[in-house]
Amino acid sequence: MSKEKFNVTGMSCAACEANVTKAVKKLEGVTQAEVSLLANQMTVEFDENIVDSHKICAAVKNIGYGASPVNTPATAAKGQQSSFQEQWQGRQESGVNQQLRLKRRLISSIIILVPLMYLAMGHMLALPLPWFFQGSENALVSAFTQLLLTLAVVAINRKFYQSGFKALVKKAPNMDSLVALGSGAALVYGVFSLYLMAYGLGHGDTALAAHYSHQLYFESCAMILTLVTVGKFLEARSKAKTSDALAKLVDLAPKTAVVLRQGREITVNAQEVQAGDIVVIRPGESIPVDGVVVEGHSYVDQSAITGESLPVAKGLGDEVISATINKSGSFRFQAARVGEDTTLAQIIRLVDEAGSSKAPIARLADKVSGIFVPVVMVLAVLTAVVWLLAGAAFEFAFSSAIAVLVISCPCALGLATPVAIMVGTGKGAEQGILIKSAASLEKLREVDTIALDKTGTITKGQPEVTDILLLDPSLTEAEFLALAGAVESNSEHPLGAAVTALAKKKNIPLPQAVDFQSSQGRGVSATVDGADYLAGNREFMAENKVEALASAKADWAALAQQGKTPLLFAKNRRLIAIVAVADTIRPSSRWAIESLQARGLKVALLTGDNPLTAQAIKEELN
Repeated sequence: MSKEKFNVTGMSCAACEANVTKAVKKLEGVTQAEVSLLANQMTVEFDENIVDSHKICAAVKNIGYGASPVNTPATAAKGQQSSFQEQWQGRQESGVNQQLRLKRRLISSIIILVPLMYLAMGHMLALPLPWFFQGSENALVSAFTQLLLTLAVVAINRKFYQSGFKALVKKAPNMDSLVALGSGAALVYGVFSLYLMAYGLGHGDTALAAHYSHQLYFESCAMILTLVTVGKFLEARSKAKTSDALAKLVDLAPKTAVVLRQGREITVNAQEVQAGDIVVIRPGESIPVDGVVVEGHSYVDQSAITGESLPVAKGLGDEVISATINKSGSFRFQAARVGEDTTLAQIIRLVDEAGSSKAPIARLADKVSGIFVPVVMVLAVLTAVVWLLAGAAFEFAFSSAIAVLVISCPCALGLATPVAIMVGTGKGAEQGILIKSAASLEKLREVDTIALDKTGTITKGQPEVTDILLLDPSLTEAEFLALAGAVESNSEHPLGAAVTALAKKKNIPLPQAVDFQSSQGRGVSATVDGADYLAGNREFMAENKVEALASAKADWAALAQQGKTPLLFAKNRRLIAIVAVADTIRPSSRWAIESLQARGLKVALLTGDNPLTAQAIKEELN
């Protein structure tokens, strides 16, 4: 079995979506077909031994639409797949162009519709009209002017007629067919009335001319087209906003990468990185693909992918993830997963598939939409026939049939659910919430337990100094922060950076530190004003035979018990202070958790952090 995506063109409503789905599902060998009107894409699962992509595209084209595989023959011939960046860029450009076209159509239609409505309806509101449009003797002038204005709106919105009548000919009517028939019938009836007006005036029957001057319906034709265009424009705008959220995910990945080729560093397109390539990463750069470190050491910010607040130390043999950011130091890694196999690409695919998938309620809407258009057309014909049989005039029966077509034009039935799903999943992605499928989103209403990640969700995701315990009575807090900030000023470790940040926040000037040395992940040493200072964890202090370590055990153990990370400082091999650093709780977390609990939801904490930290957060937030 194969699963392939296709771009589908020419769809304009839920009925189109239903028609395409039905045509593809009819093919022998096709087991599943899902069509997304909003993404203009179709995902088909089929047996390649029975049917192929060419037959699937042909089936779609036979009912008046266009279809082509997402991965074009050109890229397939090279054994490559088009990148997510290229696919999304193409879809974004297409969406922006469509939005601009619809905006121009809408503005032009409104500019013409305003004088048309004024001319057609002005007399009902006693609005002033030029003398040459007033009175029965000028009725024909007014009618011809309305016709010309209406024809201009029809020309601007001719897409409805092209799509609608094409679908009718192919026996696959859609919402555009209703718009075309409704507005077209109003236009034809208006022309019919105009002829009878001319006949009445030519034969001196002013009563006939006056009667049909009120039966023109030109403004109805123009109004139908303009209102439906408003809906199309709003739909295009909502699609563009959703695409923007996913585009932000795509933009996390760098566009270029520096790789070693034949002993030289060269810059290539990130999509050209191959498995096995050695990639060079410098401070501040994003990691283009997944891989394993082969040389160097650094700290990498993985918060965009994993949610971890503290940059993670990376050394020989450690894995690095695409779209994460190198905070300090340079290293080289060997590419392992590239292209559409990277972690970021898989996340994007997950969100993309969620936006295109259907919830059970959407499938119900699709079924209704599939029969909605033909049923409305039958009802319109029945309306005219019943009124004629009841003895009503042809004009009345005809206008009643038009009313049935016109009132059924809005596409809300088939569009409301997929728009809600796509906007919901897109907004979720924007907020860092990945929704696996539309069915999952619909299922959310049955949830009774909320499991929250700690780092970056409940907490700020940024380490801060929470406690300073001075063990040297001769030191003030400001004096200590000046010394500690100086010692840690050259450190790449996020805990050390938190100490320096606090000193700078309090505008404490830092003295010059010399002879700086770092023991990766353990501690640092430096000389300030002739004294030797050490800063690091307990093991680092023990290795350097720091005095008074045992007497302070209760203090740093108490801080650790609270879920904080103790950072010990020593001067000339004697312990002088303990600083506690922690990822502090967001101000909004308590309110959010209490709000969820008030709704009867059970709230659970999930974390990869140590049990002491988890317990401290649990107790503080209940």
